Amino acid sequence: MLREDRRKGLISLQMLLFEFRKTIGNPYVHIFGVGMPVLMMIVITRAVAGEFTDAEAFRVAVTSVFLGIGALIPMATIFMGYGISNAQEMEKGIPQRMELFGIRTGVSLCNRILSETVFMVIAFCVYFAAGYLFTEIKAPEITGAMLYVICILTFSVILFCLAHAISTLLKKFSLTYCVTMLLYFVFMILGGMMGITYDNMPSAVQVIAKLLPVTYINRDFYTVWTGGSYNFAPMVQAYLLMAAIAGLLLFLSVKRTARKL
Repeated sequence: MLREDRRKGLISLQMLLFEFRKTIGNPYVHIFGVGMPVLMMIVITRAVAGEFTDAEAFRVAVTSVFLGIGALIPMATIFMGYGISNAQEMEKGIPQRMELFGIRTGVSLCNRILSETVFMVIAFCVYFAAGYLFTEIKAPEITGAMLYVICILTFSVILFCLAHAISTLLKKFSLTYCVTMLLYFVFMILGGMMGITYDNMPSAVQVIAKLLPVTYINRDFYTVWTGGSYNFAPMVQAYLLMAAIAGLLLFLSVKRTARKL
């Protein structure tokens, strides 16, 4: 019974709505998490339309671009959006004030995670609706669609841990904004989303690009989406490496916070 009560206490409709209002009140998630992916997807697919005479080859290119740019949504809504918002709150001492009113940090965090997930799902619904409305996307195999969802969710969890760690360690809006924005564009560039594909990068840059999950989502996921044979080992290694880095930073942030308490 005690465990059930604790579980019920972690999530509440009132707290969820409160956290969701904070999420949608963040302009960065709307600009970079919804508007930018949709705009980039439409602009890039229109730009490459003239380069293909074969309709099937064009659909392959469009679908590949569409799947890759989809990775921008968790990068913006969770990594940038949550990281910046959390740093702002920590700078103003909001978590401490909420503790004084009996609202535990764990409760706030659980509801925030859920609210971020809900917003990300809405953002993906808008993105997919725009994709099917304005472009010619190939229908996925069921396994391909499921693997895409799993990879995006796993990527989102890693990004959340990374954002929480960075914002907790820096504890300043300006520094967190600078670091998350810089990493956001680094991920985009190395992932091949800024006009330079992986194959056109220098060999030294390719080595770094191989360490990022977003590279595989942008470059290879069309094969998975359509049910083709694919070697997941490099992608899994990239996920594990990024998860290890995020986990280490999260551990350091927790230890630092515990010392101050």
